Amino acid sequence: MPLPPPDPGSTAVVTGASAGIGRELARGLARRGHGVTLVARRRERLEELAGELADAHGIRAEALPADLGDAGDRARLADAIAERQLAVEILVNNAGFGIYGPFPGPLDRELEQVDVLVAAVVDLNARYLPAMVERGRGTIVNLSSTAGLQALPGNGTYAASKAFVLYHSEALHAETRGTGVTVTAVCPGPVRTEFQETSGPRFQTALPKFTWCDPERVAEDALAAAERGKRTVVPGGPAVRLFFGPNRIAPPGLALAVARRVMAPDLDRDPD
Repeated sequence: MPLPPPDPGSTAVVTGASAGIGRELARGLARRGHGVTLVARRRERLEELAGELADAHGIRAEALPADLGDAGDRARLADAIAERQLAVEILVNNAGFGIYGPFPGPLDRELEQVDVLVAAVVDLNARYLPAMVERGRGTIVNLSSTAGLQALPGNGTYAASKAFVLYHSEALHAETRGTGVTVTAVCPGPVRTEFQETSGPRFQTALPKFTWCDPERVAEDALAAAERGKRTVVPGGPAVRLFFGPNRIAPPGLALAVARRVMAPDLDRDPD
């Protein structure tokens, strides 16, 4: 099932669009002719990207700053989209950040992480999925992570949140079968983006170079998977899938033992 066809009255909402994977997903959708609604906290970056995409592709690009960890901001975002009389036919839940270190880190940040990674995804999916099903077309792309394929000591809340996104997405994929709507979970491994600078994971420096992806590759693999109506995709090609795939089916005891050893540099952080 391909993405819905571009339409002047529809939009593709992309969260976390100010940088990294989100920015490249917005560019990929605009290249395909879709109008985009760009969502993140940094207004200046959103407006710059919106201008770039409108000029390059002749599409309608809206910049709507919002803190997706705040329920009130999510409601205001939905109101702003409705005021513009735009039908959300593509929804990309990409916004996020990670906390690395022994649990708990600062409690407000732990809770904010769950709000952004879990509550915002559930909220936006619930707002826009029913109308997609009613129209008989629509696509949801939810950014999970290879971190969600197993428990990760030293990154536990992030990994658990991404596991939620993965299973939530796969359940919705099954629920919407035959409706004309598809839901795809995207599980990147390490990606060269600002996420590495802002979240500061240490363990990833020990991963083989071939497991790393550029955000452009992640975005294109994600959109290609959505165009094919795939349930789940690990971007980066067969070697990356072979490296991370066994984590999902390994016995929990073995997976935890390996994960604790890999995550040792992050477990050694001060929990503040």
